[in-house]
Amino acid sequence: MARAGGLDLPPALERALPLIDPARRPAAAEPTDGYLDLLGPGARPRDSGRAQRLMYTGVVPAVYSRTWRPAWGRLAKGPFGPGMGEELRIARLLLNLGAGDGVLDVGCGPGNFTREFARTVGGGGLAVGLDGSPSMLARAVQAGADVAYLRGDATRLPFRDDAFDAVCCFAALHMFAEPFTALDEMTRVLTPGGRIALLTTCRTHTGVARTWDGWIGASTGQRMFERDEVVDALEARGYAAVRRRVAGLTQFVGGRLAE
Repeated sequence: MARAGGLDLPPALERALPLIDPARRPAAAEPTDGYLDLLGPGARPRDSGRAQRLMYTGVVPAVYSRTWRPAWGRLAKGPFGPGMGEELRIARLLLNLGAGDGVLDVGCGPGNFTREFARTVGGGGLAVGLDGSPSMLARAVQAGADVAYLRGDATRLPFRDDAFDAVCCFAALHMFAEPFTALDEMTRVLTPGGRIALLTTCRTHTGVARTWDGWIGASTGQRMFERDEVVDALEARGYAAVRRRVAGLTQFVGGRLAE
């Protein structure tokens, strides 16, 4: 455990400190159970509904990796959609990570993907996981690996401009109260030429199915993005070579920020 600015920090968090914009870091920020809390006790990002609120409980984080996330994914992606292992492969393909890269995992949950990113970028790189849920982050820290975990708001990322080579946001964008503000922030913290990888919702074409997916969104608070909405949003923000793969009610989208 290293000390930085009077705080006891894990090594990865110490290396992440220079990436934090001093203007966006509360003066009272302190390490909590191995992660840095930039929101403060009792504070939390504005949520979009009951699906996101469940992530702040102790129950869902406890079963997230083994039960909740695989079951949600199978239901949303359909019986022939990619499994968790394939999701990770798609994320790696879209992010094109290499040794020495800096990567930010927004809505990292218990850190399943963040830990894999850390192994890919190696000791010369840095993997940072950000989430709003203390219970999710506590489980992420318990799993080990050389990762810097922070509690923060995806719509007001605490990092300086051009801080990361790649940003991943899998299974979270649709649960943010302001998803396009979060997308603006992810773009801001990317270096020119940086890569983004998203897994989020995608509405269907037909009337009956749209009634169903519309009900899902309304009842859970998750935003159900129209088929071209996310691709158009990336292109409008300067991303090139935008790629998309649709699976059931989900879509994988990635692109590279213009240099």
